[in-house]
Amino acid sequence: MQTLKTEENLSPKKSYTREDWQGGYKSLTQEYDYWIDNVEGQIPPELHGTLFRNGPGLFDINGQSIHHPFDGDGMISRISLANGRAHFRNRFIRTEGYLAEQKAEKILHRGVFGTQKPGGWLANIFDFKIKNIANTNVIYWGGKLLALWEAAEPHQLDPQTLETLGKEYFDGVLSEGEAFSAHPRFDPSCNQDGGAPCLVNFSIKPGRSTTITIFELNPDGKVVRKHAHSVPGFCFIHDFVITPNYCIFFQNPVTFNPIPLALGIRAAGECIKFQPNQPTQIIVIPRHTQTGIKILETQAGFVFHHANAFEVDDEIVIDSICYESLPEVEPESDFRQVNFEAISPGQLWRFHVNLDSGKACQKIIESRCCEFPSINPELVGRDYQYLYIGAAHRETGNAPLQALLKIDLKSGERQLWSAAPRGFIGEPIFVPRPDAQKEDDGWVLALVYDATHHRSDLVILDASDFNKGTVARLHLQHHIPYGLHGNFTTEI
Repeated sequence: MQTLKTEENLSPKKSYTREDWQGGYKSLTQEYDYWIDNVEGQIPPELHGTLFRNGPGLFDINGQSIHHPFDGDGMISRISLANGRAHFRNRFIRTEGYLAEQKAEKILHRGVFGTQKPGGWLANIFDFKIKNIANTNVIYWGGKLLALWEAAEPHQLDPQTLETLGKEYFDGVLSEGEAFSAHPRFDPSCNQDGGAPCLVNFSIKPGRSTTITIFELNPDGKVVRKHAHSVPGFCFIHDFVITPNYCIFFQNPVTFNPIPLALGIRAAGECIKFQPNQPTQIIVIPRHTQTGIKILETQAGFVFHHANAFEVDDEIVIDSICYESLPEVEPESDFRQVNFEAISPGQLWRFHVNLDSGKACQKIIESRCCEFPSINPELVGRDYQYLYIGAAHRETGNAPLQALLKIDLKSGERQLWSAAPRGFIGEPIFVPRPDAQKEDDGWVLALVYDATHHRSDLVILDASDFNKGTVARLHLQHHIPYGLHGNFTTEI
């Protein structure tokens, strides 16, 4: 199969049709369990492990549509790879809300991003109950498979069957309903633990001032450090980055008006407004002391995701996906009808933060529309050379992600693999080759929605050279709705 499309193959203005893109936002109600036998190319026999993906699997409850995909019930996909073969399994996370709504066959809960219970404002007024939808990420750590949603505690799953085992409280460190972010960072060598790896995560408790709590977990899954910090203002933070000595957060310039939420008129996500005349604040929190927080300012923008950060002398370098403003959730809108061309794209920026001077400066690295960055996991928090990211097919303008882009941050070289015009890309995952000697020696794995056949494929690329084309393309028997985040583990 040809993997690189030329500009001449496509419309002069678009590399996609909206109708094709919309196919990835259809509910998947069935749970599957089968060997993947329809494979183009060859699965590398040394590629051994399991790719877990999480994301909304349902966009309606018995025909009642949810307002935003981020409100959809979490569904785990599991693709295990061993001896050149692959097995697929998917299962919905049996959260309390999922079970109740499936039994009632209707929407019973308000969603954070706009879904309301049927019955208008009278049915929703003063209802602040949060439905833990467990739909954002899935990690394997300390021998446990955990489905994460940033506003509440994780759900533990059986790594083989994906059965929901219950909520995870880390031996009482978390309390009922306490947040545990969906964006942990995996420090490959923690200097407080003798070089052992550790998981670093956070929680946000917003208000007039915001409490940021940082957790660090050892390889056994035990919380070995926890400390809370108060910062001024309302924080809307989805992701963060780490270095060996710091946790770094971008406080986007937004305000939150709770009155429409309380009155049942709007969901929480619809009450957040971007403030273009206010600066973005960069919050730097030391990992290993209780003091020394620094808050710096940079130009206004909105950041969902970061790629990486590292220390150079007195500076911290941070690579992030930045938008000109928050893509706000509009009431009465339909997310399937989004006008991509009317929205500014996410672009890759590099920030230099000087802790001595308190100054921050920034420059653009990649102007092509891009999202969902991935790097070699051994270089989290360290200086690195290669970044892999979902990207638009064309160099300019906003569009759905249809390509995978490899960026050499040292030389500036780019390599693009595209699934356009009828393929749409999810988050790439870099998997190092066993005993790799070079940073980019490994594979890039990504799910691609194929609108031609209304199915999803797992694409495997040689991370060292996209120009080699596809190593293998595993055709599933069905589609997987556009997901959010996931991870690869060699441990099971």
